[in-house]
Amino acid sequence: MLQSMTGFGSSVCRDFTVEIRSLNHRFIDMSIKMPQFMGQHEIPLRNILKERFQRGRFDVSVTIAASGGTRLKINKDLANKIYNALRDLQKELGLSGDITIETIKGYGDIFTEDEPAYDVEALFGAFHAAVSHLEEMRAREGALLAEDIKKRLDLLSSMLDTVKSVAPEEIVRWREKFVERLKLVLEPGMIENSRLMQEAALMAEKLDISEEINRTENHLKQFAEIIANDNIAGKRLDFLLQELNREVNTLANKSAEYSIAKVVVDMKTEIEKIREQVQNIQ
Repeated sequence: MLQSMTGFGSSVCRDFTVEIRSLNHRFIDMSIKMPQFMGQHEIPLRNILKERFQRGRFDVSVTIAASGGTRLKINKDLANKIYNALRDLQKELGLSGDITIETIKGYGDIFTEDEPAYDVEALFGAFHAAVSHLEEMRAREGALLAEDIKKRLDLLSSMLDTVKSVAPEEIVRWREKFVERLKLVLEPGMIENSRLMQEAALMAEKLDISEEINRTENHLKQFAEIIANDNIAGKRLDFLLQELNREVNTLANKSAEYSIAKVVVDMKTEIEKIREQVQNIQ
């Protein structure tokens, strides 16, 4: 099943709240914001996302309830050493005055943050649940994208059938016009000149769009198969759209008949709409 790259998932487990937002991105890109004292878990969390997703920009927020916050701790041994060192220096230099707490607290190294105890299983439980919710939402959005793309593929197939039905008639009309123009500039006996007729045949062959029609049909079938069967399809579909657009452009260049040209323009419009949808597929 296709996945959209746009989605949101969240979960709460004990003291932890995890929120994950994903947006379009050509590759996979992650930003994880979490308390500094839990920094050792960032790489494992990133690996979980890489295992579950292939493309997208992921913004992750991990918060912990206030009860699990850091606590300030005083290094009493260091404070004693600082006090004794200052007192010895005072005696040695014959300095007057008191050594107070105001003096000691100026030495920031005596303060440390005591990392709080927290449940690692709860952290990863909340994260896995948020990832699952995100994956479900991306899958729902992907199903909607697939449905819209299928409708447009059916429309393109219908347009191509129109081109296919009109194309042979266009070649016949071109030959008739070619002969009529020759009659205006050549004598009647020269019209049957084999060389001229060979040239006409070559020109008609250049205008033949049967190969482009066949390749376009194959691209449309392949596109539909990928949508129906592949989970990770965005890059493949994007490449296939380039090929499809190339064939339709060739159809446009070869088609002088107004009825075909108009249909081809409509086909290019639908292809562009599909491209906009594919940009959001993983």
